Amino acid sequence: MNIETLELARATPGLRHSLQVHRYGQPGRGPKAAIQAALHADEVPALLVAQALHRQLAALDAAGRVLGEVVLVPYANPVGLAQQLLAQHQGRFDLRDGANFNRHVPDLTATVAAAVAGRLGADAAANVALVREALRTAAAGLSARNPVDDLKIQLLRLAIDADIVLDLHCDAQAVMHLYGLTPQSALCEELGALLGAQAILLATESGDSPFDEACSRPWFVLQEQQPQAALPLACFSTTVELRGEADTSHELAEQDAAALVDFLRRRGVLAPASAAAPLPAPRCQPTPLAGSEPIVAPGSGVVVFHKQPGEQVSAGERVADVVDVDTGECQPIHAVSAGVLYARVATRWATPGKRLAKIAGTTLARTGKLLSA
Repeated sequence: MNIETLELARATPGLRHSLQVHRYGQPGRGPKAAIQAALHADEVPALLVAQALHRQLAALDAAGRVLGEVVLVPYANPVGLAQQLLAQHQGRFDLRDGANFNRHVPDLTATVAAAVAGRLGADAAANVALVREALRTAAAGLSARNPVDDLKIQLLRLAIDADIVLDLHCDAQAVMHLYGLTPQSALCEELGALLGAQAILLATESGDSPFDEACSRPWFVLQEQQPQAALPLACFSTTVELRGEADTSHELAEQDAAALVDFLRRRGVLAPASAAAPLPAPRCQPTPLAGSEPIVAPGSGVVVFHKQPGEQVSAGERVADVVDVDTGECQPIHAVSAGVLYARVATRWATPGKRLAKIAGTTLARTGKLLSA
């Protein structure tokens, strides 16, 4: 195991940010996994899980149990970690321009498609190697305009050729849930069962190029563009939402890290355990991200929830109220679709149009940008 430091581009004289990268195993010897924590820098459970992961992976590496390569970035956003505004941590958006740290990650699909055009054939392994090399070359050719651009590019370079990419996040108040690519539903279900996920949201494109899709979606698009070629979806990439921000404890961190390690064992990145446990029974079935229902405030006021994260909601059921502080009028909000309420905001003051909660349903068919801002 070794640790390297990657310096980010500087925007201000005398101010510097850097990424710490932990590497386990040997590059090129077997499957590669890239794991990063808290690209939204205020999603702190991910930071604690990364520390537990480091301890477990370092012990496995010392024992020669890393069959492939694991790249762990224990804090993926030093820029966001440093952002404080009126004594409150602001880690989701760049205070420079308001941009979401986990949106508009460079999409390498077009560049790679041009590089491999006419070169993919019937040999799946050769095709995967060719596409991976084209992805690495495309990522190496990216240039940054500012430190946040550089952050996204350097993270992408670490992960773009990986077999497995795990982007660790959390929500405000939530149960464990995952986001993944629709054709990779089976792998999402396997990981979800190990973690005890209560919602798995799938899409072929969610909009605005979040990090996980920037890694996995090029393979899906190339498959569609060149159906004659033997090209598997060689990168499984997912966003893991580690419950809510307050769900931060040593016990949960060790539990979640052990589940991620178990997943890497099952994928051949790590040596199997001497007595492998059976896959736990799943707590949910995957649902389309397009069917996820955002519960939106109809006006400003005090939010009162009637449903807790993890509870089932029936179509038409009352989920929350918004109480007008001028008139005392109570505006009830009812769910349109049935499903599990998997996340909700931690604040209790609403403004018109504010997303208050999310329900993993199946009856809606939303289009456009499917993720929150």
